[in-house]
Amino acid sequence: MTIQAVIATNRFGYGAKPDEINLASSDPKTWLLNQLHNINFNDGLTHSNEVAVYLAKYNQQQKQMKKSKSDDERAQMMQSPDMVDKKLAKQVYSHLSANMVLQAVDSNTSFSWRLLDFFSNHFSVTGQNRVMQAYAATLEREAIAPNLVNKFEDMLLTVTQHPAMLIYLNNERSFGANSKRGKQGKGLNENLAREILELHTLGVNGGYTQKDVIALANGITGWSVANPLKDKTAGFKFVSKGHEPRTQTLLNTAYPQQGFNQGKQMLIDLARHPSTANFVCTKLVKHFVSDKPKTDLVNKMVATWMRTQGNLKQVLTSMLTHSDAWHTEFEKFKTPREFLISTLRALPNLNMNEKQIINALTELGQKPLNAGSPAGFSDDEADWLGASAIMARIDMSAMLANRVKKTNIKHVLTMSLGSRISEHTRLMITRAESAKSALTLLLMSPEFQRR
Repeated sequence: MTIQAVIATNRFGYGAKPDEINLASSDPKTWLLNQLHNINFNDGLTHSNEVAVYLAKYNQQQKQMKKSKSDDERAQMMQSPDMVDKKLAKQVYSHLSANMVLQAVDSNTSFSWRLLDFFSNHFSVTGQNRVMQAYAATLEREAIAPNLVNKFEDMLLTVTQHPAMLIYLNNERSFGANSKRGKQGKGLNENLAREILELHTLGVNGGYTQKDVIALANGITGWSVANPLKDKTAGFKFVSKGHEPRTQTLLNTAYPQQGFNQGKQMLIDLARHPSTANFVCTKLVKHFVSDKPKTDLVNKMVATWMRTQGNLKQVLTSMLTHSDAWHTEFEKFKTPREFLISTLRALPNLNMNEKQIINALTELGQKPLNAGSPAGFSDDEADWLGASAIMARIDMSAMLANRVKKTNIKHVLTMSLGSRISEHTRLMITRAESAKSALTLLLMSPEFQRR
């Protein structure tokens, strides 16, 4: 078991499953490079189009309930087999969120699942109400996963047209002042445009101004969401009557394109911009390698981005083949999500159901799709090292260890951490007073908590 195999499975993957370090040992870099592929879901779970139908029917039924003239009439409506269950949004959120964790645990290509988690957090949406609870978990499955190793512009365009993002940042209610809708009193909303510039592409120091925010906001006016009961379709809808008809100037470039193509070209150019390359590449290195990214590594990735117009597979290949990504110090402190998934991978007999997974992540401070802002969850160690956060991990480790019926602690130690384990930690674990105590100590050891 080479140290590079331990790095491959733990730093870039979600932690080693039994015998995975052995599988990676012959050629750790190639083992990771072979995992650079898109993820496509064909599992029949809830799609955003189904969410749209559910929400439209729910709203329609609620309006009918308010118009009903008697308690008997409302009671009769409530008992109708066509009545939409108001709990469905929460059920969709819980089922899809837990399913993503379980698939990451079972996957033989956990690097691709780590990438999915990274970009899901990069394009963060929060399940803050019934509508977003139902939509939020569909974004990563439908817009991000199929574009993991495509050009960044493909992912950006697909995400920006997804109902979850459009509704979360209010773009479905954004209309140009000189559009037909604008002249009827409908106004411009800058939320999505601002976050695209600040969080999704250029970064806060990327060189844009308020004029650029307004220009982009105008460029994507009319980018909206269909109502399946009225439009007989679901998903993205371009409302031409809401689009600002004038030429827009973004970052000193004029965009005279008409309709939908104006905003599309703006996003493509933003995805290919040097500031976007630097911003996203720096975030990738911070996420996978170190809170203090090495300049040489970031520069190599940025150069690849600019040469390939943001081909993510080539950019990530540049990261994986650079020596700075393989230093032997394990600097990154696992987020709660990484900690839970790596634990479940190290202990395959520790089964957790949907409710238990959501509850565990909530208790650890990283409830799925609940970062609370478009900036997503923090990737900095300092934000996960507070006293209460560490106590939550200790309690969780003890609880999970208590649920494991039988385990060979030495085998788990070797299979999950390989040659990386220190003699001090090994002695502490092997001399523990019980198997449960030993397992708790393993899960809370510096070697397991860092990657």
